Amino acid sequence: MATVSLLHFFSPSSLLCFLLLTGVSFAADPFVSYDFKVSYLTASPLGVPQQVIAVNGQFPGPLLNATTNYNVVVRVFNHLDESLLLTWSGIQMRRNSWQDGVLGTNCPIPPGWNFTYQFQVKDQIGSFFYSPSLNFQRASGGFGPVVVNNRNIIPIPFPQPDGEIIFMIGDWYTQDHKALRRILDSGKELGMPDGVLINGKGPYKYNSSVPDGIDYLTANVEPGKTYRVRVHNVGISTSLNFRIQNHNLLLVETDGHYTSQTNFTDFDIHVGQSYSFLVTMDQNATSDYYIVASARFVNETVWQRVTGVAILHYSNSNGPASGPLPVPKTDVSAPWSAMTQPRAIRQNTSASGARPNPQGSFHYGQINITNTYIFRSLPPATINGSLRATLNGISFVSPRTPVRLADRYKVKGDYKLDFPDRPFDRPPRLDTSLINATYKGFIQVVFQNNDTKMQSFHVDGYTFFVVGMDFGVWSEDKKGSYNNYDAISRSTIEVYPGGWTAGLISLDNVGVWNIRVENLDRWYLGQETYMRITNPEENGQTEMDPPDNVLYCGALGHMQKEQHHSAATSILHGHLMLMFSMLMALLFTFC
Repeated sequence: MATVSLLHFFSPSSLLCFLLLTGVSFAADPFVSYDFKVSYLTASPLGVPQQVIAVNGQFPGPLLNATTNYNVVVRVFNHLDESLLLTWSGIQMRRNSWQDGVLGTNCPIPPGWNFTYQFQVKDQIGSFFYSPSLNFQRASGGFGPVVVNNRNIIPIPFPQPDGEIIFMIGDWYTQDHKALRRILDSGKELGMPDGVLINGKGPYKYNSSVPDGIDYLTANVEPGKTYRVRVHNVGISTSLNFRIQNHNLLLVETDGHYTSQTNFTDFDIHVGQSYSFLVTMDQNATSDYYIVASARFVNETVWQRVTGVAILHYSNSNGPASGPLPVPKTDVSAPWSAMTQPRAIRQNTSASGARPNPQGSFHYGQINITNTYIFRSLPPATINGSLRATLNGISFVSPRTPVRLADRYKVKGDYKLDFPDRPFDRPPRLDTSLINATYKGFIQVVFQNNDTKMQSFHVDGYTFFVVGMDFGVWSEDKKGSYNNYDAISRSTIEVYPGGWTAGLISLDNVGVWNIRVENLDRWYLGQETYMRITNPEENGQTEMDPPDNVLYCGALGHMQKEQHHSAATSILHGHLMLMFSMLMALLFTFC
């Protein structure tokens, strides 16, 4: 039989493409890679020197920028003196809860070690953030923004902005996370924060209450231009009202879904939430303008110091900002008005998201609900001599061995699949109790906040349609008031004290997924659980295998090998990543 050379059919460049495409199965989707060196840094954002957590020497950390379906590689170096995990709030980790970065799915990265996260931002667009998930560390920083851009073939539902501005806002204490942790461990509440930071900086000196010498943020803009302003509340426990003096905020996106476009003068952003606004620089620039993030749903007269102030500076500005801060115009003083704003957030049903089909093409209101889970939160209580927070009377204790690792290696007794689907009137207890959820089920989740504080709840691995919220106690008849047409789909939602919020979730993402309160104090005290979702007919298509670099701990700790580090390995890794990036660039240029 005659031998025929491949060169007979392919040119040299097309042969290269053939070999790449057949030898590299994931070549269809590009890669972006980052090195994150997480370390301590001394800073004085509120005028008091303190230890913050920086990423690559930056506080907040650098932007992670990707596009729909990109593969993201993040090599995390833990230079802290305690274990670390990074979680990626709102990134769904399709089929891949191994990368989620919480204790139910990952072993911690020990001090001095590194770990490489690799995940795909499958079918996602929008504004998200990363942050530490262990040891109250987010209270000291370690957070940064994540942007997932639309592919070029999918138009955004508004004119291309002239630029982007990212604000990371959050309440802040002048004590570091270790000191705050000790306060909670002693059975006390944290009390009023010392201030609010905007992009890691303290307030502009808008009156005499602000100390001299505070470094504040200035956002430089051009007159007549329109900017996409992405805002993330990465704080500890305080809802914040965000506003830009004399400028409207046109809401266009939240948690990765485009919204119906509505103008607001100010907007309440709760802990863990992310929003995008279009802001047009349409003022006459007689002076600079205040950018304000101030405490909300508290006694605002008492909490005046919990205010962050930055400056919006037009290139043709005639002078500095002065005078009193603008006050929020939205009224939250009465129950009838407090929920007006969140109820106005609707999905843009005609816009395409990550896929060409419109966001409204999934008719969630016509699907039968298979299970209902009611999650009730109460004020913290003493359990076995310690202050703890609960969901349905259970204060969660993290498993020694991550759940899917325990499943794979048949570790017994590390967790139980008996989380109650509704609250019971019984003494609170400590437990490692998970939800045994059904793959391809369509569930209703109701967050009932019987605590005294505004809370935000987050679901990893999913978004949910926010179909209803109200004050009082949820009951079945409330379903008659649900929005079954254009409810926003998101991953983090506020729940008012004395109220409830309901969502619908299609369980199509196999894995183990954290359900938690985003208020960091309550989360630290145990107000969380997990959904375990397995496919009984798993064939490798609905859940990925654990990564080759998986860390072992708990009952499997004996399987973990020591890491050996040297400058040579770091240099080699950098060279390999550079070569791989060049190879991918060649592929997409010529293939």
